[in-house]
Amino acid sequence: MLLNLELFMVGLGVGALGTLIGVGGGFILVPVFLFVFDFTPQYAVGTSLAVVFANALSGTLAYIRQKKVYYDAAIRFALATLPGAVLGSYTAHYFTNRTFYISFGVLLMSIAALLYWRTRHELGAGRDHNAFPVHYDRVLGISISVVVGFLSSTFGIGGGIVHVPAMIGLLGFSAHVATATSHFVLAISAFIGVVSHFLLGNILLMPALIVGSGAAIGAQIGAYLSPKTKPRSISLLLCVALFVLGLKMILS
Repeated sequence: MLLNLELFMVGLGVGALGTLIGVGGGFILVPVFLFVFDFTPQYAVGTSLAVVFANALSGTLAYIRQKKVYYDAAIRFALATLPGAVLGSYTAHYFTNRTFYISFGVLLMSIAALLYWRTRHELGAGRDHNAFPVHYDRVLGISISVVVGFLSSTFGIGGGIVHVPAMIGLLGFSAHVATATSHFVLAISAFIGVVSHFLLGNILLMPALIVGSGAAIGAQIGAYLSPKTKPRSISLLLCVALFVLGLKMILS
């Protein structure tokens, strides 16, 4: 009973924090599963990805209702993520503990740097929030999506931390359209990754359901708190925490 409550509270915190700063919670969930709940890397990745999928699906449905998903790009990018999503699940399955810790540590430090850069730059400022791009580099967008699908399924994270800045900075999307389109892509990619991880026996269903339920409620709390807080300050603190955690994983 206590374990279930702890899992629910983790989901609550991850959901709230992710909504406050506009990122998915997979890169927080995986270390928590590893260090707090003593999951193997395979269980940590598969279970985290199941939660990421549930959140991405919920967000996608909301964005579809708001008509902010740019389907021309969303469908192309989603299809491009699928090979990487399948390959990533098998890559994660055969990770040794040491190899995974080093790889995930490097990823966390890279995310910290990217999050810091995103916090310091107002990407997409001055663009119409709801306008779809007239032209964009499809080859570049598809290439980025292949990498995003692989990283998401390999490490159990959402790809938005990479995909959204790339769509805004490199492809000319507005921030709102990039976020909505990224959610659509992630929902498809994460679903394929979850199926692959499930077939490999890498998902703990009950923890995934409990954490996912907490994250869904936490997201609503985060949305409520967002106007009353300073997301930039939270993002900068998170950058430091992720960098230190990444270093710890590499050295452990």
